[in-house]
Amino acid sequence: MRIFIGVAWPYANGPVHLGHIVGAYLPADIFARYQRMQGNEVLMVSGSDQHGTPITLTAEKEGVSPQEVADRYHKINSEVMERMGISFDLFFRTSDPAHRDVVKRFFLRLYENGYLYRGKMLLPYCPSCHRFLPDRYVVGTCPYCGYENARGDQCDNCGRTLDPKDLINPRCAICGTTPEFRETEHVFFSLSKLEKRLLGWLADKTYWRSNVLNFTRNFIKGGLKDRAITRDIEWGVEVPLKGFENKRIYVWFDAVIGYLSASVEWAKRTGKSWRAFWMDRDVRHYYFLGKDNIPFHTIIWPAMLMAHGELNLPYNVVANEYLRFSGEKFSKSRGIGVWMPELLDAFHPDIIRFYGIINMPENRDSDFTWDDFVQKVNEELIDKFANFVHRALIFAYRNFGEVPPRGEVDEVDREAIKTIMQTLKNMQKYLENVELKKAFKEWMNLARFGNVYFDRKAPWALCKENKERCATAINISLQIVQALAILGAPFLPFTAEKIWHYLGNEDSIFEHKYVEAIKNMQEGRKLNKPEVLFEKIKRDEERYEKWEQIDLRVALVESVEDHPNADKLYVLRIDLGDEKRTLIAGLKRFYKKEELLGKKLIVVCNLEPANFRGVRSEGMLLAGEDDNTVGFLTPLGDVEPGARVQANGVHSNPKGILKFKKFQKMKMEVADIIKRDGKVVAVGKGEYPIDYRPAESWAGKQGVVFHDKKPLILHVGDVPIGPVRYVKPGGKIR
Repeated sequence: MRIFIGVAWPYANGPVHLGHIVGAYLPADIFARYQRMQGNEVLMVSGSDQHGTPITLTAEKEGVSPQEVADRYHKINSEVMERMGISFDLFFRTSDPAHRDVVKRFFLRLYENGYLYRGKMLLPYCPSCHRFLPDRYVVGTCPYCGYENARGDQCDNCGRTLDPKDLINPRCAICGTTPEFRETEHVFFSLSKLEKRLLGWLADKTYWRSNVLNFTRNFIKGGLKDRAITRDIEWGVEVPLKGFENKRIYVWFDAVIGYLSASVEWAKRTGKSWRAFWMDRDVRHYYFLGKDNIPFHTIIWPAMLMAHGELNLPYNVVANEYLRFSGEKFSKSRGIGVWMPELLDAFHPDIIRFYGIINMPENRDSDFTWDDFVQKVNEELIDKFANFVHRALIFAYRNFGEVPPRGEVDEVDREAIKTIMQTLKNMQKYLENVELKKAFKEWMNLARFGNVYFDRKAPWALCKENKERCATAINISLQIVQALAILGAPFLPFTAEKIWHYLGNEDSIFEHKYVEAIKNMQEGRKLNKPEVLFEKIKRDEERYEKWEQIDLRVALVESVEDHPNADKLYVLRIDLGDEKRTLIAGLKRFYKKEELLGKKLIVVCNLEPANFRGVRSEGMLLAGEDDNTVGFLTPLGDVEPGARVQANGVHSNPKGILKFKKFQKMKMEVADIIKRDGKVVAVGKGEYPIDYRPAESWAGKQGVVFHDKKPLILHVGDVPIGPVRYVKPGGKIR
């Protein structure tokens, strides 16, 4: 089977940031690597969008030519893709003459088919700059969501495509002058002609992500308008029509044709057929992008392909939400983000890939903080995965030097083999549906199981007691390691190759099929000496002595039962993401069972266990209370079970069990979050300043203040923690 993968083209006006990588390039690479390991023929392309207004804006600020800016950042971003292991078959550029030729031919095809026409329109003209302004040179207030810095082509906040004349209080992005709207002639794309065909094409796309499908359907049902595809600019692809010598094809029409031009160029360089990927109806086309690019890939590009008449339409458009930096959207133009060249200088690419995967904003925005980055890498990647792999490999190398023989297996061994097979099955199902985080969670569960299996087998003891049983345990441990390498190869390619080499293989892991994850180990194969896969990242941010001691997490209530021996108590069964526990809660006087079932609570997970009339409680839920109300604490937004609570952006780092007496000395209180004199403050027993960026959006809600060397506000990412019922400010947390 052939698979085409197109990945959104980044503007060559600056280095790509982590938001770009996590939003589009990393998920596309994971999917491409998986499909190749399934035995499918894959063509994955992208490149630098070098004709966009952002490039000309950057060039004007620097006093250089747009080509110079485009060349500089194309080189930087090409190197980033290579260092990150993004396995493009071609990373192209829109300023290449070959791209210009394909765009002109595409343009003329649509013109001949009757989907392009000449017409006049009003465009913004800056009387101070003495020129017509491209859409992105006009900024103003979005008429749909009120965002004050929307661009003339699209609002970054709500994602709606715009026209400069739609903006409220428009102004020139260069000088700030209010533009005039003057008449000028341009070429228009008859998008309105294709409205019914687009809706019909969308009818069977029920397998698309709901955010993509709902946005697209609602957008089309609002009515499609014809769009001008030329502009009064000097930087771009020339218009192949007489009378338009001083105009250029506009970037939104130009850039998406890059998927085709890159394929044509790839075919020329390799001697393979681009038509096999674009005209064979059995080929599936996947597109990976951020949510701000949805309309261009689910409406405009499919409409252009329909107007062309010979080329394949998208099979799936995989759009991620935004990765935010302490609550703000990553943005090159606004200088918000974690820039990839610097990040790659500091960290191994698989460390960045790991964090990008577990924090991938597949269905909702996710939040980046350095503390979360350090915590997840150290505790998940290193403590769980890398620790098991190294334990198994170094023990096998020191005690056997080769893959030992597998003897008679017991129930624990059979469970391990079954777990590997089930993990492969589950991951294949999720990867085919492009549910990458779910697939990776299965992989992490296998790594956790590996640690459990190794500890249960205790090969260090077996080695002295029964060498044959020890050999079997190590053989199966190495099979788990092999499975982790193969199944994890699309996600962590550099590390997978390293493990593959430690296991004594001389070829590349990517020369093997995904299904080989369940293959038995080749007994007697010599092992190579393993090295530690990753070093832990050291923390250097501000820490808080009291906050360090407590482990608060989000829990989902799965069941609520009456305590068998206590009239005022409930027995709750909770889900913490990677484990389930039992809690005893004294909420029977305040909540009915159905008011707790399915709700999310905040639980002290490292509190010493306690017995309540014969039932063991493995933690304690928290609630705020005043004289009349008890409101259990909950995230005031969508948060997954198991998420760890932060305080002012900092995760705690508890070293062990928290004694109840120590917990009782910790001071927490309910507070109203309000805005006063332009600043956000929390008002409880006192008035506390909130020194945390996302707090701006929390005004009007209730929160929880944790008292340490300064007042800290509790949250998960950009979601605050507060009581489910209103509690008077200053109410205690118990």
